[in-house]
Amino acid sequence: MTDIHTTEKKIKEIIDSLKGLCSQNGLSNTANEEVVVTSVFLYKFLNDKFMYNLGKFAEEIGMTVQEVLQNENDELDAFYDANSTDVSFGYEDTIQYLINHVEQADFAKQFDSALERISKSVRNDAFSVETAGGEHKPLFEPLTVMVEPARRNSFAKAIFGIIGQDKFDFSDAFNGSFDFYSAIFEYLIKDYNVASGTYAEYFTPQAISSIIAKCLVGMSDKIDAAEICDWAAGSGSLILHLAHELGQEAGMNRAVVYTQDISAKSTRFLRLNMMLNGLSESLGNIIQGDSMLSPAHFNVEHEPDSGLKKFDYQTINPPFKLDFSSTRNDIEQKWQNTDRFFAGVPKIPNAKKESMAIYLLFIQHVMYSLKPKGKAAIVVPTGFLTAKSGIEMAIRTKMVEEKMLKGVISMPSNIFANTGTNVSVVFLDRANTEDNIILIDASKLGEKVKEGKNQRTVLRPDEVNRIIDTFIKREEVEDFSVLVPFDGLEEKNYSFSAGQYFEVKIEYVDITPEEFQRRMDDYMTKLSEQFQRGRELEESIMKQMGGLKYGE
Repeated sequence: MTDIHTTEKKIKEIIDSLKGLCSQNGLSNTANEEVVVTSVFLYKFLNDKFMYNLGKFAEEIGMTVQEVLQNENDELDAFYDANSTDVSFGYEDTIQYLINHVEQADFAKQFDSALERISKSVRNDAFSVETAGGEHKPLFEPLTVMVEPARRNSFAKAIFGIIGQDKFDFSDAFNGSFDFYSAIFEYLIKDYNVASGTYAEYFTPQAISSIIAKCLVGMSDKIDAAEICDWAAGSGSLILHLAHELGQEAGMNRAVVYTQDISAKSTRFLRLNMMLNGLSESLGNIIQGDSMLSPAHFNVEHEPDSGLKKFDYQTINPPFKLDFSSTRNDIEQKWQNTDRFFAGVPKIPNAKKESMAIYLLFIQHVMYSLKPKGKAAIVVPTGFLTAKSGIEMAIRTKMVEEKMLKGVISMPSNIFANTGTNVSVVFLDRANTEDNIILIDASKLGEKVKEGKNQRTVLRPDEVNRIIDTFIKREEVEDFSVLVPFDGLEEKNYSFSAGQYFEVKIEYVDITPEEFQRRMDDYMTKLSEQFQRGRELEESIMKQMGGLKYGE
């Protein structure tokens, strides 16, 4: 039996070895390195899972794995049908087959061809990623072509030297929990998840994702078959935590996942993350594209006139500032006859176009695409909570007037390693029946840790639990949380900042008349001494000024 910590250690060693191989072949710190490392890891994961399931099947029917794979028969078709949520391999595309050909002169070509065959297989169509324009991005692309021709064979051979040593054991430790796979995924992409000017290319910290998921689901009873969405999904931390929190029923996921993100890299990461976490059945709902200009999910597939699809739950950590001046007018014109952007579209500034507040579009879009009983959690810059005018004020006013606001949690500064912007999480519930909302100020929690050149704040496990429990139980805790009635929000100009509603307490201490007189005498004595020193200083200055003469 393999210990889960031993398995995790081996997996990290494989990842580190692949990164080292890329460095040796001139791919370090390039986009190709990320593609090679994540693709090879995914290839091994899918291969070992396929071979494990096939091994169990072959044993049941009294055949060897090779016999099942090498003979086209009804048994093989039955196996493929029974494992339709997993990627299918032909025998010549498996590690077990290819590793016996590493010494051949065209081994690099054989490996690349295997990746292409896996991607083009009709059985694996569901594992491609669709763009908003309908194009399909394959599961794999040729990898050895990313290095110089003279190095390709040795590069491919070295890859199989790394991935051919140990099999992932799906009967034991590698058949692990969501937390296990999340930690592996975060380690896999930790060198590649930095922001690069396009949206959602950073990784939402696990603690924040967990808080959001637990609070969101804790707001009401679970839905048996929930449709959940993230319109700026990034690598999927938020939406997959929510899917995990919703759980399974009779072995099937309660959540059907829908996403969209403009970044090709993030969408690739998301696909990998979903496959690791057993959500392959939702891969057809992953779309790469501009969510604000061309949202992809409609009530009837590929029929925009059917209206935007509405969702039971939405999570989103959108880009806060981004230059979308090239699409701004098209967005406004395309949706002007709907309430999608009821508060307006930010104007194009004369300077600093990169500071356009695109997150305000995402907030409005989430509100627009909620079902009548839908719920949402939106990460916003904390400044949104108190902005006194403009689109921000119009959005907050609607949240209050329609009583869809459920609560707000203000997070510590530097909770994300790559941005110093203070963030808060706004929770919405269109089925809200409460007369008040809960505001939590968690800004003083956490400990500072150094990550590379950046410093970030990390919430401790007990602090995470404190936030979740306080939110779900709707408890008031001095200088931490407060319940505010909706009309109380109106009185404070629709401010969502907890600090503005905390009670200011003045402590009074009873003292005796004798103690009062003694203290007053001390104050009077000290004041007299100060006044006397002031007069002496004044006389000294005047004397010195009077002694000054011209020319001296």
